[in-house]
Amino acid sequence: MNPSAYINCFQGILYRELYRFVQQRSRFISALVRPLLWLVVFAAGFRAALGISIIPPYQTYITYEVYITPGLVGIILLFNGMQSSLSMVVDREMGSMRVLLTSPMPRAFLLICKLISIALISAIQAYVFLLIAYFFGVEPPIVGYLYLLPALIMAGLMLASLGLFISSLVEQLENFAGIMNFVIFPMFFLSSALYPLWKMREANEWLYQICLFNPFTYAVELLRFALYATTNLKALLIVGITTLVFVGAAVAGYNPRTGLLGRKSKPG
Repeated sequence: MNPSAYINCFQGILYRELYRFVQQRSRFISALVRPLLWLVVFAAGFRAALGISIIPPYQTYITYEVYITPGLVGIILLFNGMQSSLSMVVDREMGSMRVLLTSPMPRAFLLICKLISIALISAIQAYVFLLIAYFFGVEPPIVGYLYLLPALIMAGLMLASLGLFISSLVEQLENFAGIMNFVIFPMFFLSSALYPLWKMREANEWLYQICLFNPFTYAVELLRFALYATTNLKALLIVGITTLVFVGAAVAGYNPRTGLLGRKSKPG
């Protein structure tokens, strides 16, 4: 196939995801309301517990609202990745995904196009949230918004591929919501999204070690550094490797011979 066929395929999948996103306005609003509640309401209580200002080991005095903003951007990516993967379960039950995956294009390419589309839509949501957060005192350097884009794409790909892999293991739609909560909330709370890791270590060494093995921690740190126009090389490396692992797992999960689709099609 010529390159134009791949470009047209990617555009088709991207337009389909954008159209679905535009049609689901409640999903967009809920994606913004959730982190805004953390930023405006819950930040007051956490700030009172941690102090008006905190000193992470990699930055000078910053307010708690400024500190948690990258973590809240991360939760937008995480929820959107999971919710978009939910659509894969719906499509599978309705049969439209089977039609897509039986096209002449390579299956891995189709799934990667799906992941990139999810990551791009997540990035749009993240920038809208940051625009609103600006009016609540979160004012990163302008260049930080440019640094943030590749970090958003990488983190979005990692979380979307995790959701896509999970969707390949779920046979019924009603089971996916419970699995989402089982994955989302531990990943969010056992990370540096809401508090510095050194605070977690002061509280409990075991929880601190769990945070270190949580890939969402490094996604948040990648976003946090990028928003202020710096690069966390360790977080970049870990997010990159984890993304490749999750993408490979997602592609394998939808393999007709070894994945869920293949198992369901076998007799008996």
